Amino acid sequence: MSKKKQTDKQEKKTDARSSILKYLRDLDKNKAVSEGQISRKLSVQFSKSVIIKTLFNMTAEGLLSMSDGNKFKLKIAAHSHGKSAVNEGEEVIGILDVTKNGSAYLIPENGGKDIFILERHLKKSFNKDKVKVQITSGSKNRPEGKVVDIIERHRTIFIGRLDKKKYSFVRIEDSSMNVDFYIADDKLNGAQNGDKVVVQLLDWPDRAKNPFGKITEVLGRAGDNDVEMKSLLIENGFYLHFSKEALKEAEKIKVEIPKSEIAKRRDFRSITTFTIDPLDAKDFDDALSVQLLGNDRWEIGVHIADVSHYVLEGSALDRDAYKRATSVYLADRVAPMLPEQLSNIICSLRPDEEKCCFSAVFEMDTNGSVYNQWFGRTIIRSNRRYVYEEAQEVLDGKEDEFADELKLLNTIAKKLKAKRIEEGSLILDSQELRFQLDASGKPIGVIVKERKDAHMLVEDFMLLANKHVAQFVGQDKNKQGAKPFVYRIHDDPDQEKLKDFGLFAARFGYKLNLDNPKKISKELNRLMEEVEGHPEQSLLQQLAIRCMAKAIYSTENIGHYGLGFEYYTHFTSPIRRYPDVMVHRLLQNILDQKPMPKKAELELQCKHSSERERAAMDAERDSVKFKMIEFMECRIGEVFRGVVSGVKSWGVYVELPEYNTEGMIRLDSFGDDKYVVDEKNMLIKGIFTDKKYYLGDEIYVKLSFVDKRKKTIDFELSTKDELLHTENID
Repeated sequence: MSKKKQTDKQEKKTDARSSILKYLRDLDKNKAVSEGQISRKLSVQFSKSVIIKTLFNMTAEGLLSMSDGNKFKLKIAAHSHGKSAVNEGEEVIGILDVTKNGSAYLIPENGGKDIFILERHLKKSFNKDKVKVQITSGSKNRPEGKVVDIIERHRTIFIGRLDKKKYSFVRIEDSSMNVDFYIADDKLNGAQNGDKVVVQLLDWPDRAKNPFGKITEVLGRAGDNDVEMKSLLIENGFYLHFSKEALKEAEKIKVEIPKSEIAKRRDFRSITTFTIDPLDAKDFDDALSVQLLGNDRWEIGVHIADVSHYVLEGSALDRDAYKRATSVYLADRVAPMLPEQLSNIICSLRPDEEKCCFSAVFEMDTNGSVYNQWFGRTIIRSNRRYVYEEAQEVLDGKEDEFADELKLLNTIAKKLKAKRIEEGSLILDSQELRFQLDASGKPIGVIVKERKDAHMLVEDFMLLANKHVAQFVGQDKNKQGAKPFVYRIHDDPDQEKLKDFGLFAARFGYKLNLDNPKKISKELNRLMEEVEGHPEQSLLQQLAIRCMAKAIYSTENIGHYGLGFEYYTHFTSPIRRYPDVMVHRLLQNILDQKPMPKKAELELQCKHSSERERAAMDAERDSVKFKMIEFMECRIGEVFRGVVSGVKSWGVYVELPEYNTEGMIRLDSFGDDKYVVDEKNMLIKGIFTDKKYYLGDEIYVKLSFVDKRKKTIDFELSTKDELLHTENID
């Protein structure tokens, strides 16, 4: 996403906050009003979903208060000081967004235009710090300011390389950090020149050019696989170790389940039950059970590890899990949300072991219709652990003791999928890569993951459980409205992005009717079927996904556009996602008719979980990029078929469909002509030859250089003949 688009998106968000603040300030005696009243008042400017999300974000941040009847009013502090500051001398509090060139923008917490800040006026603040800025100049549309106070550091831990000469400095790798850390000799912690280290900010004295730090951990030599993977976790705010208190709690938990606990649960131990997971999985958090009821009806159980039974709210285990909020799946390892004793042993639904579960049980027919449902705590004993490949072999005809059950579930799953597609569910599956690694973690092969019936069988029953749990809670409303709950929501796609996407797809000969909002999902699904197997498949899939909003967690349900569900939550993966643990606790409170937590508190937890999820995705993406660069490092000089995936002023980005990775041909490396860039029409054009390269054009490139540190791949222009010549030599 370009800087301009990011700024436009942020301005829309801050403008909504500003408009809400102005509306509430203008009310008599700071009157409390409902979300519906606010939405109707501001409906011309903003969609209902934007208003709702902004209201709950402002409540979680302490700007608004919310009554039990979902009515909002300004808190006194916000009412007194929330005015958008554009006058010289006024002070504004907000979050810094530091650019790569060193300047920054302040995003005001009370709304209003972003405030531009020159690098020399940052006063030793870092990216995402909460600061106070004084307006120095500028118009209402372009205020400028300087940092006068650092209220709260976003982070004090950084990753960098030690440069040890006469004096020692750590060169921070984060591109938003434009300063190095000075390390005194007694703060080196044994680190050697060139080591990749974890550095903690200690102080930044007024007269010092550089911040002072201490090295808290020596990760090892830069470029080493283990060092790079750990660095990615730390850079994205994840912890390498669990607290001593959490580990002690985990050690005390017994594997054996007391008879008294079994007696409280619905017993599924005698019913056929199995798990289906990847070959390298160790945390089996979902199982399926099948039992014939008669009259062409079946009882299908979706059994989920009962993590909340072991991880008690407020415990050390709970605190550690909440900080992470998710497991992180890097290219060569998993950084789990819970200690191994829980994730791989106690909670994991291993075969031939009694396990505590939280289950969603459905009475269904073979057409996927649900007649009855039940939610509650259970005890199960899995009969078999399948890996996806084994389950697929059974579905393809291999004899097996549970072949009938697997084929039945597959039949129902296909009906469930067909129904949700008919009702608007999007099928935008992008290619996923898996690396074959040697003993040192170096990639020696790349495999594109195949999604077959066995994968989709599990997915559709998880979707069924998530949907029905959300419906069960969300549709049960009382005088105060729906009960506080954690939903997985997904907003409508950006219409401008969809329009641009339609124009781009037309370059390949694909016609899309995206004017009718009710038919967008069907049009996109049709396109995905048509592009399958074509060179542009991966590019169009990725661009279609970029048109979509990001799914997040929220207490305010606006539905899930991508799935076409009015109600949706995450119930099925509590070993690796904290929101699922929250959902289990909330659902049990509802079943037990116990008091529910306040909505604003839940919203704050939802916001944290969404942020951690994004950080985990960034870490996972970066790990794949690093492994791909390692893999390509041995292929310098090879020629590949690619597709032009981006046109910028500095060069052309090229995607290799075979490896689902991207590199760049720098503009000055086009040797056959001098080229100019037309970003608006997504092409570059030769001045003398009139040769043109458009976004989406097939192109042949030679791999010329990879930079492991910057994680970049450089190409040179090549030809199809050179590719064929290279293949013939091989």
